[in-house]
Amino acid sequence: MTESSFEWRLWLLLAAILIDGLVGDPDWLWRRAPHPVAWFGGLIGWIDRSFNAAPPAAGDQRAEALRRIAGVIAIMVLVAIAAGAGVLIEAMLARWTYGFIAIPVIASIFLASRSLYDHVARVRDAFAEGTLASARAAVSMIVGRDPNSLDRAGISRAAIESTAENFSDGFVAPALWFALLGLPGLFAYKMINTADSMIGHRSERHRAFGWASARLDDVVNLPASRLAGFLIVMAAPFVGASIGTAFVVMLDNARKHRSPNAGWPEAAMAGALDLALAGPRRYGAEVVEDPFLNPAGRTDAEPADITRALKVLKVATILGATLTVIIALWLRS
Repeated sequence: MTESSFEWRLWLLLAAILIDGLVGDPDWLWRRAPHPVAWFGGLIGWIDRSFNAAPPAAGDQRAEALRRIAGVIAIMVLVAIAAGAGVLIEAMLARWTYGFIAIPVIASIFLASRSLYDHVARVRDAFAEGTLASARAAVSMIVGRDPNSLDRAGISRAAIESTAENFSDGFVAPALWFALLGLPGLFAYKMINTADSMIGHRSERHRAFGWASARLDDVVNLPASRLAGFLIVMAAPFVGASIGTAFVVMLDNARKHRSPNAGWPEAAMAGALDLALAGPRRYGAEVVEDPFLNPAGRTDAEPADITRALKVLKVATILGATLTVIIALWLRS
């Protein structure tokens, strides 16, 4: 990758961020056409049904090893298809005089800062406009835990945690991989992230087959999660917290999270809002006994804290765009 091509992609990324901020994910469009991520999901689902029809019997180590190898091959094929599609689209657009204009438009479809803001804002608005049941319904659209087990504070914490985690893997990570590798890197990342969400969990069916997808997702999200945490820390003064306090909370608590990556943005958000986040959570019949991030913070989160988290999201996104400009100008100098 040459310095000039990296600089060019940074300017295209800036345009994509602006498009995402202005347009987001228009419902009228995706009601009429499938979202590209849905195409990725359809392909992943077909591979899962075709090559992971049933989990190996308990104790059958040979079958489990073969299923794990099949999962490795599956994610390699999926990533190759996604990256290849990115290469093909960029090659086609390069033949047109102004084809590059379409690149940030395409990239913006895979950036989810505006969409994340809108979804989390619906949870906050549900408190003001409806009942606890409507707030539970709204938060169920962005989290996997059992919404019926959540009270007012639990719903608020869930929405805030989702804001932090999805800022990392829904905005910072795709932006980073686009900056580094263009559309091939962006498509490959979204394929890996979608595969992790579909087959990367530790169920009996996917424990072996989804192992490679989950581990690869951890790897590709590692740099973005730290950068996302840094951006959230830098946004802390806009909600009345200090950068130093949020930074210390992030460093002290990030590794307490069961995920090697989600703890960084969530701990940073906990420090910025003076909240205790994560902790024990229920996913269906399973209760996850995780420690709190920033246990000295408040556990009684309120809808007003969701508003503060949304402000952090907005400022952190702007800071990310600003950092993009700074690096592009530095490369030019």
